[in-house]
Amino acid sequence: MTYTLINHTADFGIQVTGADQKELFANAALALFDLITNTHRLTGEKTLTLEVQALDMPDLMVNWLRELLYAWNGKQMLVKKVDIQFISDKNLTAVVTYDRFKPDVHEIKNEIKAVTYHQVCVEQTPEGWNSKIIFDV
Repeated sequence: MTYTLINHTADFGIQVTGADQKELFANAALALFDLITNTHRLTGEKTLTLEVQALDMPDLMVNWLRELLYAWNGKQMLVKKVDIQFISDKNLTAVVTYDRFKPDVHEIKNEIKAVTYHQVCVEQTPEGWNSKIIFDV
């Protein structure tokens, strides 16, 4: 597992790790969808390129996960795979592989309402990269 759950009053969060920034942001996306559904049941039928901009790295993490959450809540896309093509402190481009939600195939484990800025952090450590994200459920 590349993430662990964080106990938080009325919400829940994740602590995500990655060897580099690309892996960190990919792992955060996969953790989000692992919380939403059983990703092992996804086949990855379609792809979509996403571009996200931000003021800094923590803002980029929040905007990235918000874009993905919109893909689920607004377009019923369940992400199976993420390929970060480009990342900097303020920009990210990724190709996501996803399935359209099928009620008879996909179980929804958690309803996540929003990605919050509360206690968000993205930092480099001697072991790699770390991020903490809190979700409103």
